[in-house]
Amino acid sequence: MNFRPFGKSGFNCSEIGFGAWAIGGSWGTQADADSIAALNQALDLGCNFIDTAAGYGNGRSEKIIAQVLRDRRAAGKTDKVFVATKTPPNAGAWPPSPYCRAEVRYEENYVRENVGERLRNLGVQQLDLLQLHTWTRTWNRNPTPFKLLRQLQREGKLGLIGVSTPEHDQNSVIDLMRGGWVDAVQVIYNLFEQEPAAELLDVAKECGVGIIVRVAFDEGVLTGKFTKDTKFATDDFRNNYFAGDRLERAVNRAEKIRADLAGSNLTMAQAALKFVLSHPAVSTVIPGIRNVAQAVANCGVSDLPAMSPALLEKLHRHNWQRAFWYGGK
Repeated sequence: MNFRPFGKSGFNCSEIGFGAWAIGGSWGTQADADSIAALNQALDLGCNFIDTAAGYGNGRSEKIIAQVLRDRRAAGKTDKVFVATKTPPNAGAWPPSPYCRAEVRYEENYVRENVGERLRNLGVQQLDLLQLHTWTRTWNRNPTPFKLLRQLQREGKLGLIGVSTPEHDQNSVIDLMRGGWVDAVQVIYNLFEQEPAAELLDVAKECGVGIIVRVAFDEGVLTGKFTKDTKFATDDFRNNYFAGDRLERAVNRAEKIRADLAGSNLTMAQAALKFVLSHPAVSTVIPGIRNVAQAVANCGVSDLPAMSPALLEKLHRHNWQRAFWYGGK
């Protein structure tokens, strides 16, 4: 496993992290035993960065992580494992609309109570990183929620603070980075979604902000394992993500990537992760991991040679400016 600086924090994180949404739910049936085995396998392979959230099974993901880390400490495994979690906005539009008020959606009492729940679920006195789970540029001129998080930082409840980008306006967090409001940003960046390379990633590098990349597999289609006829469990959120003709169009585009990988000795999943890691601003990428086989496969990508400049340049052509699928068109 290779390690990278996490912004200016002084912590060196594994470049392959553990995305812990699926172990909380919403991706079909998931047994806790499989989740525990997957976490242990990833940590044994050198992964030292886990990303979770309040919304991942209403705390289920956090509690499984806490159990695993507690058991590992009891077994004498004391290496530092960095756990990032997230607080969502109070009830309302997702993502927040231009008319939402920060002091309502991230109201102080609500945030304090939510942070307290995160601390209890993870069994810690201080969170390594607390991210606001979404944002809107409406609040950039007066980022009240981050003023509150800095106060919680001074109180010792938070180590680092950050934000997870809103899916449809990821560049809305650039001003936060330049203003020194965040220590870390979680961003969507993959072979289809390459827009962060235009400005966001470079600004993060300039400002010393840690970058966590999510959705590197575009919810699985960039692993190359889907066909247009793939079916998902009834409780799997991808039924909505790939609704209508979205899955077929995404699969067709993924097959063009497969063709470009001919002769590279990389699988599509390996290429998807190596593409993300090719940008020097990226601190860690957090593919979803729900079983031992996925832990082995994803963590193993770190040990592969870097993607060649020629292949990297070729893959730039797969940038897909689809916003949110343009209403299915």
